[in-house]
Amino acid sequence: MSKFWSPIVSRLTPYTPGEQPKINNLIKLNTNENPYGPSPLAIAAIQREAADTLRLYPNPDSEPLKLAIAAQNAEYGVTPAHIFVGNGSDEVLAHAFQALLQHDEPILYPDITYSFYPTYSRLYQVAYKTIPLSDDFMIEVDDYLEAGKNGGIIFPNPNAPTGCLLPLSEVERLVAAQPDSVVIVDEAYIDFGGDSAIPLVSRYPNLLVVQTLSKSRSLAGLRVGFAVGHPDLIAALERVKNSFNSYPLDRLAIAGATAAMQDQAHFDRTRLAVMNTRTGLVTGLNALGFEVLPSAANFVFARHPHHDAAILSAGLRADGVIVRHFTNERIAQFLRITVGSDSDCHALLTALPKHLL
Repeated sequence: MSKFWSPIVSRLTPYTPGEQPKINNLIKLNTNENPYGPSPLAIAAIQREAADTLRLYPNPDSEPLKLAIAAQNAEYGVTPAHIFVGNGSDEVLAHAFQALLQHDEPILYPDITYSFYPTYSRLYQVAYKTIPLSDDFMIEVDDYLEAGKNGGIIFPNPNAPTGCLLPLSEVERLVAAQPDSVVIVDEAYIDFGGDSAIPLVSRYPNLLVVQTLSKSRSLAGLRVGFAVGHPDLIAALERVKNSFNSYPLDRLAIAGATAAMQDQAHFDRTRLAVMNTRTGLVTGLNALGFEVLPSAANFVFARHPHHDAAILSAGLRADGVIVRHFTNERIAQFLRITVGSDSDCHALLTALPKHLL
């Protein structure tokens, strides 16, 4: 701590990202990265853009990317005016906290959820109230409807770190019942088994859907995220963005992300491969006695009734397999395991039995 820090900095508890260790021959199943590379079209587009034009500023509105996202969702009435893009979905969410969630009433989100939400709440001094997940770790819409007045609602779908999915019909029930509150649905993992809420945007002006290209499009290293919502919501995000950084996406990111959005075949092939591997991973974990929550994400959340999760995590690490362990009391006996390649998951399942003796 320094005397030069502002008061708010002294009170912050920063978000802790997943470990990025520098260990040779490591099987890394802790940060939900896609085991398959990005679209070859995206790589080629980035290579073409790495030219003399890098001396020029990028398009401040990332127009080519907005056009590509709009084209993917044209059947739902989405136009570029419905789209906001940012430097990863975390930046999009940060701007949403400032632009849409700073109100007199507390915002609502699950007690077990993406840990950036309380971080942003403290950073931007947004009052919040957590709504407990059910005993089986599901989001219950009625609990939000009974919580009283609020300054907005935000939750991941599928939820993180549980991987559990709220059906689209339940998402719509929540949005429809809260016409005076912004509802932000954070769909970082939606492409691995859920139905996006983007089709609802045309009917509900209070809905903002946030997605990322880090997971299902294998571009975590490029840092690109976007939101889809009513143009009034997008205008608020743009006002914050242009008061902070008018050029959040560089030329390489715009080019690569645009090409990735346009390569539907690669997107479908790789996400289906992840989903197939997830099925085998769950089967293998169940055979070893693990309880695995139903996952619609590219990770699973599992616990063993007779073995401590922290000890299992440490044992796997000694074997060169890294998974994510959270210390929150309610989920301290769970491991979050990224769905890697078939060989990665086989190595995990091969390493586990000696730690279950």
